[in-house]
Amino acid sequence: MGDERSRESPAPAEAQMQAGAEGGGRVSRCCWKCSVTQLKKIFWGVAVVLGVCSSWSGSTQLAKLTFKKFDAPFTLTWFATNWNFLFFPLYYLGHVFKSAEKQSPKQRYRECCRFFGDNGLTLKVFFTKAAPFGVLWTLTNYLYLHAIKKINTTDVSVLFCCNKAFVFLLSWIVLRDRFMGVRIVAAIFAIAGIVMMTYADGFHSHSVIGIALVVGSASMSALYKVLFKLLLGSAKFGEAALFLSVLAVFNVLFVTCIPVILYFTKVEYWSSFDIVPWGNLCGFSILLLTFNILLNFGIAITYPTLISLGIVLSVPVNAVVDHYTSEIVFNSVRVIAIVIIGLGFLLLLLPEEWDVWVIKLLTRLKVRKKEELPEGNGDVTSGLPNKSRRTRPSMSSFAH
Repeated sequence: MGDERSRESPAPAEAQMQAGAEGGGRVSRCCWKCSVTQLKKIFWGVAVVLGVCSSWSGSTQLAKLTFKKFDAPFTLTWFATNWNFLFFPLYYLGHVFKSAEKQSPKQRYRECCRFFGDNGLTLKVFFTKAAPFGVLWTLTNYLYLHAIKKINTTDVSVLFCCNKAFVFLLSWIVLRDRFMGVRIVAAIFAIAGIVMMTYADGFHSHSVIGIALVVGSASMSALYKVLFKLLLGSAKFGEAALFLSVLAVFNVLFVTCIPVILYFTKVEYWSSFDIVPWGNLCGFSILLLTFNILLNFGIAITYPTLISLGIVLSVPVNAVVDHYTSEIVFNSVRVIAIVIIGLGFLLLLLPEEWDVWVIKLLTRLKVRKKEELPEGNGDVTSGLPNKSRRTRPSMSSFAH
């Protein structure tokens, strides 16, 4: 009976050991789960970065190739924007496969329409909250594609990175966001890079117009993002998908007349529809759609900073392609301009609390050094006789 009691109720020391082991097991399991989750996020982050980089640089290069056969940047913009209609259907398919509580397309649509207000997507809301963004979307893409006709894709892709700096400046002025010195430095880097990029080709008319078009595209993109935050706030995945599909509807209803006018006025003219490179047009549209999907919905599986890195990495990819396919000259001014703009972009990726994190890290390092110093001194004093004994044979060997 005594043995049975001892098994049922262990001694206090044993109980403490068991409790410690259980607590340690829980901590280790928790740490393991956290590390696995972080590893998964990093893994998906690398995949998304590669996807963003390849889709963005691929669409840029394919647009350049398309203009050799089909010189119609606005028509290409209109055609690619129509593919935005697929956003909401693709989102709904994801909802059906992943969500436990499945809703009908009509129910999901009505739920996502609440993003536009209590009355949903009315005609008034369509013209006041969706139409302005449709115009900005079209201008951003058109100016970017038109710039590709004028200058090389490396310059276009690196100058478009300035939109991050423009977003910060507009957010600071319009949204009254927190002032950050490091972001002001990044904005100065962006402006300096633009000036240096203009100087790199010697202020030729084509290069100046091309650079102005890209800067205009980056500005329209920044205005789109800031106005979205000001008028609509933040959107969930379904709401964002519906909004982008609504932009495609606006494009079909109100922008279709412009390519028609440009065709009949022979500004963007092609003799026959047989010569239109439909493969290139569809390929460009698919790549641009993929890029926008990863950019808008990639945050569901990874960190936003990693997604932004994909845009920067498209610059060296375009530079390599341009080196082998065009007559681009990478002089010192162009290289410095690319580095400055890239550095400015990376500075803008720093979180708002980065300075607090740096101070905490430095204080921790100082505390550790102070803790290690007394231990180090003790070891040195106790080890001095041993060191003196060890050094004597080495000295004698040198004497011989």
